[in-house]
Amino acid sequence: MHAAFVTLPQPFDVAFMQRALLEVLLLSVPAGLLGSWIVLRRLAFFTHGVGSATFPGLVLAGPLGVPGPLAAMAAAVVYAFGLNRLIAKRGVPSDAATGLLLVGGLALGVLLASDVFESGAGVDRLLFGSLIGLSDLDLWLTAIAAVVVLALDGAWGRSWLVEGFDAGAGRRLGLPAPLAENVLVLAIALSAVVALAAVGALLVTAVFVIPAATVRLLAPSVSVLRAGSVALAAVEGVAALWIAYELNVGPGPALAVLGAGVFAAVATCVALSARLGPALPLRSERA
Repeated sequence: MHAAFVTLPQPFDVAFMQRALLEVLLLSVPAGLLGSWIVLRRLAFFTHGVGSATFPGLVLAGPLGVPGPLAAMAAAVVYAFGLNRLIAKRGVPSDAATGLLLVGGLALGVLLASDVFESGAGVDRLLFGSLIGLSDLDLWLTAIAAVVVLALDGAWGRSWLVEGFDAGAGRRLGLPAPLAENVLVLAIALSAVVALAAVGALLVTAVFVIPAATVRLLAPSVSVLRAGSVALAAVEGVAALWIAYELNVGPGPALAVLGAGVFAAVATCVALSARLGPALPLRSERA
């Protein structure tokens, strides 16, 4: 995929900014849709853990001559398998198991980068991404992820919705709940890996959680939550690129700070308005 040079306002009138713009618009689709389910299903810590757990794989990819996405995916699979084993076989609480593997992944990655492979400044890009240094492969992977997530959301959204509002209800209704759960977790892991080139291992949450969590404060229904999360992820991505260009800062950190600021502003407004009347519950209409 090649971002053609077209006439756009500054700073999007140069090729590398247009590629970054295309990336954030494509990424907003899986980020917004999956982000809605992540927020509803309380999988934010798991999502952050997936991003962090890929760090050792990314460090190993270059020296071993392995494609970065493949190495990251392998690390994500090891993380998911280890998490499931700790929870199911060892009885470790899910949040404790996630935190243990998250810290272990980051520590192993730092050890490999500093003492084994001496990655140097490359660690910054692995941790925080580089929206202005994307390859054609990165854009293609994001486009594929967007299409796959749209398809999975259409096929499995009803099961994800039912389980999100009433755990165990899917089985009572005859829905393939266990398989649906595995599909959701796998979709999150794959999309998080795809986002690594843009935002790095540490800032996946800024894309997949913060926009959806912000819209969740206001959304009256699940359909509004999903559409609003995609839209806000896109708007914040474009705004972060502009801020990063104007202030000469990293786009990934700019996106994280902007998202947190918007969330704080919306949360404050919601808290103040709550004094005037009760908030409306989120409707669980059919996805």
